[in-house]
Amino acid sequence: MKREIVYYLLFLCVLTTEAVGQKFVQVEHGGFVHQGKPYHFLGTNFWYGMNLGHEDKERLVRELDRLEDLGVKNLRIMAGSEGAEGTPWRMQPTVQEFPGNYNEDILQGLDFLLAEMKKRNMLAVVCLNNFWPWSGGFSQYVSWANDNEAIPYPPPAEGGDWGTYQAYASQFYTNETAKEWFRNFIRTIIERENSLTGVAYKEDTTIMAWQLTNEPQGGAYEEAYRNWLHNTAKFIKELDGQHLVSIGSEGNTPSPQNGTNFRKDHDSPYIDYATFHVWIQNWGWYDPERAEETFDDAILKASAYIQDHFQVANELNIPIVLEEFGISRDANSHHFDASVSYRNRYFDFIFSTFFTYAKSIPQVSGVNFWAWGGEGRPRKAGAIWRPGDDFIGDPPHEFQGWYSIYDHDATTLKLISRYSSKFSKLSNELK
Repeated sequence: MKREIVYYLLFLCVLTTEAVGQKFVQVEHGGFVHQGKPYHFLGTNFWYGMNLGHEDKERLVRELDRLEDLGVKNLRIMAGSEGAEGTPWRMQPTVQEFPGNYNEDILQGLDFLLAEMKKRNMLAVVCLNNFWPWSGGFSQYVSWANDNEAIPYPPPAEGGDWGTYQAYASQFYTNETAKEWFRNFIRTIIERENSLTGVAYKEDTTIMAWQLTNEPQGGAYEEAYRNWLHNTAKFIKELDGQHLVSIGSEGNTPSPQNGTNFRKDHDSPYIDYATFHVWIQNWGWYDPERAEETFDDAILKASAYIQDHFQVANELNIPIVLEEFGISRDANSHHFDASVSYRNRYFDFIFSTFFTYAKSIPQVSGVNFWAWGGEGRPRKAGAIWRPGDDFIGDPPHEFQGWYSIYDHDATTLKLISRYSSKFSKLSNELK
């Protein structure tokens, strides 16, 4: 009898452990599983959510309600931003004004964002760093480590050069001081306890995954870059064995100077799923001022690019997410009332492609469009963001109104809602 009681208690323990595990998104047989069934999603990029949580809680609540109404429940958000007040080309105020000095007000904004997402059963992919300067990121860490030397900002900075900036930011991988400061930040975030819910971040089921950074490039430091990916993912897993880890990779971009290799970058036991981005306009495949001439060819190139990345994910047997894609409004207008006919055609292509493949390939898991602007509006169409302006989908180093999806873009929102429903139903159909 005593033995039967012991067995029963052990059985209950196993059931409890499995139930807890199912609250977190997991990877099984090459696909996502959440709460006992396959998980597919249509999500968005909402990088400024923590800043709204600090300075405009009412707007944040309205934006989350709008996204929930659309069926968008997977949000890619930023948790890291660096630089002193007044530093250019970045979201302000920042989380980390200088190494180890954390702005508790902004972190409480992140607490609020996660707490409100939990109420709506939303999931967050939490990005911890950035190769680009719009949140500070790698270049700010390198500057700090080199006695606050001047950062060679890319355009729109006067005289800015993308190649020069990329070479500078890539020094991060070989700068031990910069990397150690970032590891300290990772530890601070993962071990943080939400000031509103009392739940430790590493126990928070609202968080789907920790993401190393946004669009890292190896440049001239490919070996150091790949070692950093592997070692940083391992470090996160040592701190938190329950959440997934992803890179934030842009994939095999058309530029060979980027120093990325989609297969090699993701071939690590500590990286749970693959990410890639598609930028048909930024890469010169699509010209909105010659839309009729260039759109169809851009779609063919995008289709081939997507299928190449699907193939790698299939061979590695890990989930894959297209977490950034977007194009401008018609004729490259930055005005919020400009038409969006080509954008809608492009979004329909992306959504339908992923939905079709997801029905038969378990690795094909989700898409996050770029980017949610909601009720925000630019101070002036095409202006550069400055503190006090509305946060929208376009980061502070980009001309405002470029890629933002607004709350009044009715035709685009209808498309998003329709496919969100399809992806949600797909999870139930594949159970």
